[in-house]
Amino acid sequence: MSYAEEYQKKLVTPEEAVKIVKSDDWIDYGFGHTKPIALDKALAARKNELKNINIRHCLTLSANACIESDPEGDVFTYQDWHFSGYARKLHDRGRCYYHPMIFRNQPLFYRKSIKCVDVAMLRVTKMNKDGFFSLHNSNAAVRATLDVSRKIILEVNPLLPWALGGRDEVVHISEVDYVTEFESKVEVIPPTPPTETDKMIASHIVPMIPDGACIQLGIGGLPNYVGETLAKSDIKDLGCHSEMLVDAHYQMHAAGKLTNRKKRVDKNKSAFAFAAGSQFLYDWIDNNPSLASYPVSYTNDPHVIAQHDNMISVNACLEVDLFGQVSSESSGPRHISGTGGQLDFATGAYMSDGGMSFICCYSSYKDKKTGEMKSRIVPMLPQGTIVTVPRTQVHMIVTECGVADLAGKSTWQRAEALINIAHPDLRDELVRNAEKMNIWRKSAK
Repeated sequence: MSYAEEYQKKLVTPEEAVKIVKSDDWIDYGFGHTKPIALDKALAARKNELKNINIRHCLTLSANACIESDPEGDVFTYQDWHFSGYARKLHDRGRCYYHPMIFRNQPLFYRKSIKCVDVAMLRVTKMNKDGFFSLHNSNAAVRATLDVSRKIILEVNPLLPWALGGRDEVVHISEVDYVTEFESKVEVIPPTPPTETDKMIASHIVPMIPDGACIQLGIGGLPNYVGETLAKSDIKDLGCHSEMLVDAHYQMHAAGKLTNRKKRVDKNKSAFAFAAGSQFLYDWIDNNPSLASYPVSYTNDPHVIAQHDNMISVNACLEVDLFGQVSSESSGPRHISGTGGQLDFATGAYMSDGGMSFICCYSSYKDKKTGEMKSRIVPMLPQGTIVTVPRTQVHMIVTECGVADLAGKSTWQRAEALINIAHPDLRDELVRNAEKMNIWRKSAK
């Protein structure tokens, strides 16, 4: 039987495909753009026939039909490995739960600890002549998910780009139980216009980046803007080794800055685990041999990251305390984002010869209730706040007021460096708190 014949044999409607789901099943939608649209709606329509269905996904970019169909959570329970704005709102309503992880471990979690997924439902590209479908923008840990899935249903969408590997970037028709077809838009993340504060933060980082550096940019507007600034700079021969491929990587490429010539690993290729951004980013990915899609067990392995000389990691956070602890995922117990690969790249970039890890935040914010200005650099993280990067692994903290290099510093040196990049109007109070915690010297400045 040819691959085309096997495809036709397995081709069914979404409604027919989801009949294999039974009560108490765990369903996996994979990562980001692999979340199915038609299959999700068809499963939602079965709400009255099912009980206790758990759905697992990572970085949801569109509404989940199952959860929207079940506002009280009587049937569907939803959990996410990394919160988007949509998942955050669900969590605030008690309708979404977080999977704590260090990103590089996600494939291992499936193979070693989860071990079984009842049904994987994934949105994929059209099949090629050899019977393969691409995991497109969403390699990450999807191959590991498939390897432990009892049943696999694919939703074919011709609008998705074909991402070349790397490894673990495809699924074969022989592995699949059902195929359904549904054309749906590929979700874009609109660019966030930079603020004046973003521009000031970037102005501290960009001059520190040498020619030939290898760049990782985290999720969010600020890291993306750093990349945009690099695209307009005089820098030469940048490389890309990043968990996330973003608009700024394309802009660096289009400006002739991203050549990957100086990389020691995956030379002449930009390595990434997933992509999210504008449509032009997805068009760039499609069948592009200068890009290599990998699982996060590779892209986020600190020992792989460290093989790139002058590895530069740029990420954003919510708060930093005077001990150097970084929170990028919660405000108290309210979950906002996720660990993602921030700790992976903070570790690997510092291990790199000439590498630097930058974690950025605004020095202050305005309290929505009181209108009072408050510091993002705090004496201690509030109760319930999750530590994303421990103080033992932090390198550079950046605000619009400057850069604090914390690596190898004692507690009083850290407090001094952090207070020096806090908002000037809030520094005296931080000094008083540092004195109370015995991490301030009288001679500190």
